[in-house]
Amino acid sequence: MIWEDECYLLSKRKFRENANIINVFTQKKGKINGIVYGGNSRKIRNYLQISNKLFVSHNSKVENKIGYFKTELIKPISPLYFNDKERTSALISICTLLNTLLPDSQPNKKIYNSFENFINSINLKNWIYLYIFFEINLIKELGYDTNLSQYEKNNNVQVLNKIKVDGYIYEVPNFLISKEMPENLTNPTIRKSLYFTRQFLQNKFFIPNNILFPKSRVILENYFN
Repeated sequence: MIWEDECYLLSKRKFRENANIINVFTQKKGKINGIVYGGNSRKIRNYLQISNKLFVSHNSKVENKIGYFKTELIKPISPLYFNDKERTSALISICTLLNTLLPDSQPNKKIYNSFENFINSINLKNWIYLYIFFEINLIKELGYDTNLSQYEKNNNVQVLNKIKVDGYIYEVPNFLISKEMPENLTNPTIRKSLYFTRQFLQNKFFIPNNILFPKSRVILENYFN
């Protein structure tokens, strides 16, 4: 089975002496894993960085077994933010969440486009708001809409609204309900927003399936103490 597609690198791990097994999120095929021979060579290792955009050629003799990738770099993402710990943490976090939560070999263009929009906007001043809204959208596309629009809006962006979803009580900053990104937010409000989406993700996906929540996501939240 041979196909080609654009994708983003979600994870990699060493496989044998000079190869890697990588997971990528593709436009047409969804999340796919495969072996990259020569992945530990200097040339390939330098661009096999989490969140980088790649072009891959996939080849597998048997459909149900792991295949092989040939890779080319389309656009470096993570190297642009090596000196920015918050954005680097966000990139690792978002890729880890997708790698953990997305089903294998099931395309989801809405999540792919939402992810790509965030990647293309991470250099903006309001990038952390976009990250939070990405997580809310991810939760919805995976089958659990937070339904925040049903709650009453408040003009004070710092206000916390208590909502109850499936027996769990959450505190939600008002700007998430109004879906309006304010010019200024305090770090505590940003952290409350990240804490809300983390709780929701844990209660709906991680705890029921006995999966550890990504440390990178907790680290990101802690930057906004």
